[in-house]
Amino acid sequence: MFRVTRRYRFSASHRLHAPELDDAQNQRLYGKCNHPFGHGHNYVLDVSARGPLDPATGRAADPEALDALVGRHVLAAFDHRNLNVEIPAFASAVPTSENLALEIGRRLKDNWNTAFPGEWPRLDTVRIAETGKNIFEIRADEIE
Repeated sequence: MFRVTRRYRFSASHRLHAPELDDAQNQRLYGKCNHPFGHGHNYVLDVSARGPLDPATGRAADPEALDALVGRHVLAAFDHRNLNVEIPAFASAVPTSENLALEIGRRLKDNWNTAFPGEWPRLDTVRIAETGKNIFEIRADEIE
């Protein structure tokens, strides 16, 4: 099995604020990320596919097909957006990077067969770096 990883970049803003908590609790929990006007990040997204080597092509996954899938269902939706306001999934979930990785993973899983109609490759992991220190990863089999 090979794992093929492609890297993407997008910028988005968000405010971390849980509506079931009061303002003081949100401030303690999220600190500067709870700023009322939000803040932005230049996210780095790694999407990995897993599959066997195809002897005919010498590839485990077509990187152009992966690029098209991510471009259509992730980058077009999230780049230069206010996650709290413009992404319906975050109407009921705090747009933490964990929830962002989960939402990206759901979108990729839901549309995977349009890009890769066969048994292989399969989505393996979604990894998102919010900053140089904050990196979050979820395996495809952990995505509901």
